[in-house]
Order: sequence, then C-alpha cells, then structure tokens
Amino acid sequence: MTEQLPLQRLAHWRVTRPDAVWLSQPIDRVWHNLTWRQVDDQARRIAAALQSLGCEPGERVALFSKNCAEWFIADLAIMLAGLVSVPLYPQQSIEATDYVLRHAACKVIFVGKLDDPQKLAAAIPEQLIRIALPYPTLPAQYDWQSLLACHAPLAEAHRQQPDELLSILYTSGTTGQPKGVMLTAGAFAFAAAQAVADMKIGPTDQYFSYLPLSHAAERFLVELESLYAGAPVAFVESLETFAEDLKLVRPTVFFSVPRLWTRFQLGVLEKLPEPKLNRLLRVPLLGKLVARKIRRGLGLDRARILVSGAAPIPHALLDWYQSIGLTLCEGYGMTENFAYGTFNRPGQVRFGSVGRGMPENQVRIADSGEILFKSPSLMAGYYLEPEKTAEALQDGWLHTGDKGEIDAAGYLTITGRIKDIFKTSKGKYVAPAPIEGEIAKNTWVEQVCLIGSGLDQPLALIELAPAAHEAARQLVESDLENTLRELNAQLEPHERISHLLLVSEPWTVDNGCMTPTMKIRRNVLEARFAERVSGLSGDRLLHWEQP
Repeated sequence: MTEQLPLQRLAHWRVTRPDAVWLSQPIDRVWHNLTWRQVDDQARRIAAALQSLGCEPGERVALFSKNCAEWFIADLAIMLAGLVSVPLYPQQSIEATDYVLRHAACKVIFVGKLDDPQKLAAAIPEQLIRIALPYPTLPAQYDWQSLLACHAPLAEAHRQQPDELLSILYTSGTTGQPKGVMLTAGAFAFAAAQAVADMKIGPTDQYFSYLPLSHAAERFLVELESLYAGAPVAFVESLETFAEDLKLVRPTVFFSVPRLWTRFQLGVLEKLPEPKLNRLLRVPLLGKLVARKIRRGLGLDRARILVSGAAPIPHALLDWYQSIGLTLCEGYGMTENFAYGTFNRPGQVRFGSVGRGMPENQVRIADSGEILFKSPSLMAGYYLEPEKTAEALQDGWLHTGDKGEIDAAGYLTITGRIKDIFKTSKGKYVAPAPIEGEIAKNTWVEQVCLIGSGLDQPLALIELAPAAHEAARQLVESDLENTLRELNAQLEPHERISHLLLVSEPWTVDNGCMTPTMKIRRNVLEARFAERVSGLSGDRLLHWEQP
C-alpha cells in the first residue's frame, strides 16, 4: 500500500510542523494547546510507561473516557508500544463494559472523563491495571502526570505493518452481545488518506471533537482525518459548555447526527419562530444577513463540510438547513468498514440518498437487495468469532445487513434492514424502516419505532420532539392523525398502522432503549410496551402513555 501508516503520519508532522498546534483542550474554561512535537513526546512517554508495566506487543489496552486530548495521545501511545486499543463507550452499561473487558482480555485500562465513574467501577475487573487521565475519574494505580514525569520518551517505536491489528471496536448491536470488530493499521491508513485527499482537507481546516471516539465515525472523521490532514482539533469541555465551545472553535469540518441537527434547529426556532424566520429569509438582502447571523450563532459560519450520519435524517430538516446556507452531507458506513462507505460530497449532494461510494470503495446490491462493500478499509473479522466473520465477509465483500438501491448516477439509498422485518399475526411481513421514515417527516416526531410482531396490524411508538410538549395538545394530535391517515392511504393493507402510542419517557442509552450509537432497540421497546399495546383497540387512532 502507498498510504503512510498512522505512526508514520505522526512522525511526518513532528518533523515538518513540530510547533503547529494539533490538539486544544479546555479545562475550567482555559484552553490548553498541544503541538505535534508535544503530542509525540507525551505519547512516547506513555508508551514507555506501558512497556514498563509489562505490556507485550499485541496485548489489549482499553480506553474509557469521553473525548479529550489525552484520548488521542493514549491511542497513539498504545500504537507506539505495539499494543491494540479497545475503546469503550462512556455511556455503555456496566454489563456491556464488563463483557468487553473480559472478552478482549484487556491488560490495562485508561480511565478518564466519565459521568458517573463510581457506578462503572464495578464493571472493571480487579486485575486490570488502571491509568487515570488528568480529570476526576475512578481510583487508579497510576496517574497520567506521574507517568509523564517518570518516563523518558520511548526511543524505539514499534514499526507498524499494514496488516497488523490496531484496534478492536465493539459494535453495540440492537440484540445480543457486542461484537469486536478487528481493524488493521492498513484499514485506518487507507480510509483516512483517501478521505482527506477526496475532500481536500489540510492544515488550514479545523475539527471539533465531541461525539464518542469509541464510535468508528468519530474515530475516522475526526481523529484519523485530522492526523492525516495535519489539521487542528478542539475538544468540547462538557455538555454544558458545548454551545459556547462550538461558537469559539468555529470548525470548518463538522460531524453530527440527526438528533443533534434537530436540537440545533429547535434552538434557533426558540429565538426566532419559524413563520417569522421564513418571512425574513424571503427578503433578498435581509434574508442573507439573517442566515449569516444564524450560522454564526451556531458556530458553523466557517463550516465547509457538514456531515450527518449514524441514522436517517428527515428531508424537511435538510431543506431547513439549506435555507440558512448550510448543506448537510449524508454519509453511510459501518464499524466493519471503519465508516468508509458512501458520502454526498459538497456540491454533489442528492437529498434522500447517502451519496456515492468513496474512492476505491466498491458498492453493489446483491440479488437479495443487500448492500455490499469491498475496499481495503474492511475489518479483518470479528474478534474470536470466526462463524460470524464468515457470515459478514464473503468473497471479499462485506455484507452490511442493510437493504438499498443504487440509481443510474451511483447514489445509494437505504431502504431498510434485511433482518429488520416482522411478521404480523396474519402471517404478513412488514419492513418498518420506510414506514418509520415517512412518519419521521412530521416535525412533532423526535423518534419513531414501528412494532407489530404477532399483532393484527403494525403500531407506531412515538417519542415527541421537545416542541410538541410546548404546543397545544389538540394541534399535535390533529397533525399526527392526519399524517397517519395520509400514510395509511399509501400503504398495503397489511402494512397499515392501527394506532399511534405517544410515549411518556424519552428513549435513551441509560434506560436501554437506545444503543450507544443512538440506534433504537426495537426488541426492547416491543417487550417494554407489550402489555400496553395489547390493550389498544377501537377506532381511536392516537393514545398517550400515562407517566
């Protein structure tokens, strides 16, 4: 392969731009900058510390923290020592944490910024060596600053090879135990180098890191892309400072998910109601000034690449951002291909699709309708699970489990999940994703989950958007009922929705309804609402769950 491997890229910037800032970390509202030279120095010291703790090449080291500069540095230190990183989601359950640490047989764990560190302490096996990042966290045998002070920089760094295992990323499936996706140094290098070249990203760009680095998309789009582009990265300090930090950083490349794009929109509309905003935007000169002010208020006035991924985004939301001068570019990928799949490139966006294949990434649709990928970014397999690996990788092609269509111009549209169908009591099969997508177009809807396994007809569970709780209940009910009637008129008889159940509690990672990657756990919701759903009958279309 021709791409430089991650450690070679770090060495490149250490030599060519040693005093340029790469990482900016806010601590108590004071920004601390780290240059390429300083990052390399700290990573080598921590690598030396890992070796002194008895870590042998190929052993696994866990990373358990919210995003921070030290996360990047620890990741590089693990590489420099020839070890394998195992990122953990900061919000994942105790059970999932315990499973991953034992399944990967981790020897060391870095612990850092966590919402409730004491709660998670029980998930960490006693024999694991703990290293505390320089933030309030779990008790640990070693702390970051002491290790930096006590160890000289590692002189002989591990020499990476393209096919060596670099990281195991555990996917938080909607059912069953997480699977450990094995990604090589070559996969990391290929995806990052190709994306940076394709998007023409360089040292003058600016990244902002806030979504979990344990997620393949943030790891690829922020950590690895910035490493390959030589572009600076600023980190969010906390959830409370997010809006302020974003406005200070003003990134040129920004990645978010549909839920947050909706939150940003609602924040604007709280200050400037939509009817008034629409009137202002229609005035030629004034409209441009208003749109510019909104972009600046969001911190996105410099953004030239705005990425949306992880879940479908409503067409109406894409149109709204377009109206204020921000084009959201949907992309699609998986942990299994290091999020390197398809992308709507700026200037070539086709709303409703997830774009065209990234460079040297083959995309095709199988006879079954399943989306298949082939590229050097594909995983080496699932850790210790050869049977599942054989199912997912066949003849060099990754079987995604998603269904899709490719148009004449090469744009991919996702139409559902191969296995995400259910059978009603009438023996009819229903594919929920397209129906959910139509319901989600209603602006009162935050999230929707269609269930119907064993029922006479499908039923939609709806989590309302925050704005719906402020509006008149009669208006919300009327709009939702109209949406349902219009949709049912287009559906096949066996697909028609019998009722809408408006849930009282938001679906979150903490209550088990969402995965750490913000995917709905349909089986959990089906079980949770089984009793309530069985009692719904009659002509009334809409029902409110009582708290």
